[in-house]
Amino acid sequence: MLLGTTVMAVGTVFSFSQQATAQTSNQKKMSKKILFVVTSHDKLGDTGESTGYYLGEVSHPWAVLTAAGYEIDFVSPKGGNPTYYGANTEDPVNRQFLADVTYQKKIQNTLTPSEVNPSEYVAILYAGGHGTMWDFADNAELAEIARQIYENNGIVSAVCHGPAGLVNIKLSNGNYLVDGKKINAFTNEEETAVKLEKVVPYSLETKLIERGARFEKSGLWQEHVTVDQRVVTGQNPQSAHGVGEAVLAELRKL
Repeated sequence: MLLGTTVMAVGTVFSFSQQATAQTSNQKKMSKKILFVVTSHDKLGDTGESTGYYLGEVSHPWAVLTAAGYEIDFVSPKGGNPTYYGANTEDPVNRQFLADVTYQKKIQNTLTPSEVNPSEYVAILYAGGHGTMWDFADNAELAEIARQIYENNGIVSAVCHGPAGLVNIKLSNGNYLVDGKKINAFTNEEETAVKLEKVVPYSLETKLIERGARFEKSGLWQEHVTVDQRVVTGQNPQSAHGVGEAVLAELRKL
């Protein structure tokens, strides 16, 4: 009788364990939230010009991912209402984003990193804009959020100058996230073409290579999206829509 009770108890524990595992799996499948990171930095070095995040590098991935049913949250290093540029209103996707009351309220009231629970998100996307070169790479809180999302089998993505956010992400094994992976970003040639190679605090392409990235690139302003081991990167504004599509394709594999 005692043996039977013991077997029943073990069976009950095993059943609860199966249920817990299934519940965790189902919760992950049900999660439809993606975190977009935008810069809080609004000054372009000592030029006297303003900067911020680049509008199309938010609006285009946003359009792709929300159309697929994902909810987007926004975080910035300082929280609040970040500045942006590149407001080309001839672009219908930009117009759509700027007219969306719900998402304008969200991006004008970005979360701070301390307000983010990484377990809620299946992906993170670092949007570009020159401001990122001053406040993405050394933000340890954002790097930790990205690490947790990635190590929870999520997607890490970035476009243009957004890969500045990938520079110092280290995984639990001590390796840089980008080490050994195919990565692209705004290239040295593109930085020179916009005459800002002496304004930005470092070369993004060079820094990623120093971290072990297998850097890929195309010619000036050519669309180029790279996917490697759940890391998605795009070279420039022209690649923003493609980054959104690549993130979506990776999410569908999970």
